[in-house]
Amino acid sequence: MEHVPCISQIAALLADPKRSAIMWALMDGTSRAADELALMVGLSTASVGAHVARLASGGLLRQEVRGRKRFFRLAAPEVGVAVQALVSASMVSAELINRSLAPPLPPLPLRRARVCSDHLGGEMATGLYQRMLGAGWIEQSEQRLEVTSVGVSRFAERGIFVPALAHRRRETVCACADCNESSPHLGGALGAGLLQLFLQLGWLRATEEASTLQVSSNGQREINRIAAAA
Repeated sequence: MEHVPCISQIAALLADPKRSAIMWALMDGTSRAADELALMVGLSTASVGAHVARLASGGLLRQEVRGRKRFFRLAAPEVGVAVQALVSASMVSAELINRSLAPPLPPLPLRRARVCSDHLGGEMATGLYQRMLGAGWIEQSEQRLEVTSVGVSRFAERGIFVPALAHRRRETVCACADCNESSPHLGGALGAGLLQLFLQLGWLRATEEASTLQVSSNGQREINRIAAAA
């Protein structure tokens, strides 16, 4: 046993969703200050400071001092590889659990729920889009769709950190229009993130038929609660 690597310390550090979000924000190899990371993951600077200190003491981040500021980056390329592997493993395990435990469900009609490119489409998606507009999570500004500060907080509660999405090579959020639907639905990196979240939670399941989705009774209920009036 003395030759078996101890991974419990690293696992404990990454088990916190906030620290995982910080690690994900640094996956591109860039060094960032605590205040910049705070904007990216939707946390306070003080909270980020405490988390990066733990990550640095655990050997996952490296600290650089530039003047009066401290910058943080991944301690080594192997750390990024490990984080990416954990993300991939979590998606695979969630899919296997859903397949093994969940009873078979009939696919929803395409007009109700489907995959549109890489995000959720259909009536379920348009309803979610309208509720988010009404609740002030998103807003239309000069023909552009933007996530409000309220939305950033609400999405962060669900493990989706909107500022971090802005650093990916695609549009963060947009209104996806479909000629088969009277109203648009949420697209962009945020729309894709929501679909992945619903799949990982087992609320939705892909089928062998392209674009067709299955929904659990719990998924139907929980998705309808998102941004719903109290």
